Amino acid sequence: MRSLAARRWYSLGVFALLAAVILALYAILSFSIHPTSFASGWTLWGLILALAAYNVRKRLTFLPLGSSSKWLQVHIYGGLLSFVLFIVHVEFRVPSGAFELSLTLLYFIVFFSGLGGLAISRAIPARLTTRGEEVLFERIPKFTKRIRDDVENIVLGCISETQTTAIPEFYVEHLKHFFDGPRHFWQHLFQSSRPRNDLLGEIRSHERFLNKDERAAVQRIIDLICAKDDLDHQYALQWTLKVWLFAHIPFTYALVIFSVFHLVLAHAFAGGSE
Repeated sequence: MRSLAARRWYSLGVFALLAAVILALYAILSFSIHPTSFASGWTLWGLILALAAYNVRKRLTFLPLGSSSKWLQVHIYGGLLSFVLFIVHVEFRVPSGAFELSLTLLYFIVFFSGLGGLAISRAIPARLTTRGEEVLFERIPKFTKRIRDDVENIVLGCISETQTTAIPEFYVEHLKHFFDGPRHFWQHLFQSSRPRNDLLGEIRSHERFLNKDERAAVQRIIDLICAKDDLDHQYALQWTLKVWLFAHIPFTYALVIFSVFHLVLAHAFAGGSE
């Protein structure tokens, strides 16, 4: 059984060979009187259909259609090969006409969202285990509310037990917004802990003005800040994993449909010119 590295090198080799064959055929046929656009167009459309079938395969897990990992590898390198076919089909130039430009834009949205999704699916799952406990995305709001309730109980307790308003005032001015919902999305996505450190630095700078009981309450709040920040980290990464599919898959189906219209129009105009 081949190792993961060996399988990747094998897949890259097959991709490079097929890409070279496509470019060589284009170079040869470009000197002939036969147009290459129909051959490259039909091949590209067939490849796009095959790539779109991967999403169908993921839903039909009960059928013996091969492992999902093999389908994924074919999907990745097939997607890269589609780019070679695409630039051959447009003959290395920017298409003219509103419909062709729209179709080109649609293809690039699908292609680059696929590349982005590949990077995301490789990087994010490993990062989900680096901070706090991994939580189901649908349960994050529930845990966020629980933490907010705990903090507010501590704050209200400070009023009744210590008869001071220092912590409640600090909560309203600096912490309430943080605990009300997911925060610092982009910072979590790009692994920046600056907002968390700034918030902890702010609360610790006020700590020296508090009495013993208030400091104990602040320490509990600090623990909850860290727990909430870990939840925000989970939210940002899991949301990104989920949302990119909502861009990639619908645009893929739109590309298939627009491509059908393109094929019909291309053959209609070709027949008319003859």
